[in-house]
Amino acid sequence: MSSAPDPDHPPLSPQARAVESWLRGLQDRIGAEIEAADGGARFVEDAWQRPGGGGGRTRVLKDGAVFEQAGIGFSRVHGAPLPPSATAHRPDLAGGRFVATGVSLVFHPRNPYLPTTHMNVRYFEAHRDGAPPAWWFGGGFDLTPFYPFDADVVHWHTVARDLCQPFGADVYPRCKRWCDEYFLLRHRHETRGVGGLFFDDLDAWGFERCFAFLQAVGQGFLDAYLPLVARRRDTPWGEREREFQLYRRGRYVEFNLVYDRGTLFGLQSGGRSESILMSLPPRLRFEYGYVPAPGSPEARLDAYLQPRDWL
Repeated sequence: MSSAPDPDHPPLSPQARAVESWLRGLQDRIGAEIEAADGGARFVEDAWQRPGGGGGRTRVLKDGAVFEQAGIGFSRVHGAPLPPSATAHRPDLAGGRFVATGVSLVFHPRNPYLPTTHMNVRYFEAHRDGAPPAWWFGGGFDLTPFYPFDADVVHWHTVARDLCQPFGADVYPRCKRWCDEYFLLRHRHETRGVGGLFFDDLDAWGFERCFAFLQAVGQGFLDAYLPLVARRRDTPWGEREREFQLYRRGRYVEFNLVYDRGTLFGLQSGGRSESILMSLPPRLRFEYGYVPAPGSPEARLDAYLQPRDWL
């Protein structure tokens, strides 16, 4: 992925180079930890180039002992103009050139008692002629259980709160609320899962502090998720749990294809569709008018799909 300038690509700033280097290392570290936790499969890398500028490396683990599919991708793309999904809240940047780099992951476990999870950390620069570049960070992580356990959700949010604490007492409540509001299937009147952290357009603290927060989120993800893998990977399950897992995976797909800004940005910017859509589960099912039996383990999930203060 050459950084040589061209008409639509501003030279990479030292800031963008620093973030890109760290993100590449993050992809390596998380991949190694997940391979070790799975113990039955390894990631296969698919390096790609974007015709409009830039590229990335998509790594996917399939049919593991723990994960039915786990995908973690790094990308750095550039071009012009900025896609509409990136300028919806910044109309003054419309038409500008951009550099976007990030790591995004989604893990779909085999065991229905182990939650699906997602994380994304990203950095944008927007360049307009005659103006200093605008930059911002975004990202977060969230958890989507099918058979939830209070202890797991509390642990998840405790890690999220603790990594936010050095940046201010108001950061976790704000990012937690933003996550609840963002990962909302409005047509279903339910959240995608039990939330976590979400932030976007972060530039108010200055570059170094904003970058440090991005790093804290990226580094904290495994602290939040790996203990859940250890707790739930060997929980017995059968066909009933599997069928419910496949049904609920359909809601995950609904969100990603209807609402997710990252999916929209990737498609609008001419990104690689296989890498953008690696977040989708390998198997799922839709069922018209399904309602879980009252009092059943499946019906318990409904109570977890509304925003709640878990701590």
